[in-house]
Amino acid sequence: MHKWFQDTLEVRDHGRGTYNVTEHLGKLIGRSGVQTGLCHVFLHHTSASLIICENADPAVRTDLEAFMARVVPDGDPLFEHTAEGPDDMPAHVRNVLTQTELTIPIGTGQMILGTWQGVYLWEHRSRPYTRRMTITIQGNDQR
Repeated sequence: MHKWFQDTLEVRDHGRGTYNVTEHLGKLIGRSGVQTGLCHVFLHHTSASLIICENADPAVRTDLEAFMARVVPDGDPLFEHTAEGPDDMPAHVRNVLTQTELTIPIGTGQMILGTWQGVYLWEHRSRPYTRRMTITIQGNDQR
């Protein structure tokens, strides 16, 4: 039988960095009862993003942050939009360079991710925020 499930996930972060949401998504998939289908994650913000990334070595995410700091530095005089501080426009650029939605396949009631993959909220602002995501799960409740 075809099923739909939708819920909201809020993540309180501590400022710039990556936050693993894989386990939270897995729990929602379990609650949905979907065995085979898709999990769509949509982030409701313009200064954070979603990524599927290496989950074994945190140095990978540290290196991604270092790369973004070089490509889109805080306080760059190029930017006119600085209403909320020197990290304001760089956070928006980082968002545009990454993504605000992901679609992940579901099989046997769980996300089908690679061995070393995890799903992360990537906060691009320096100060803490609460970020909201809408999770839509659809598929069949039978294998």
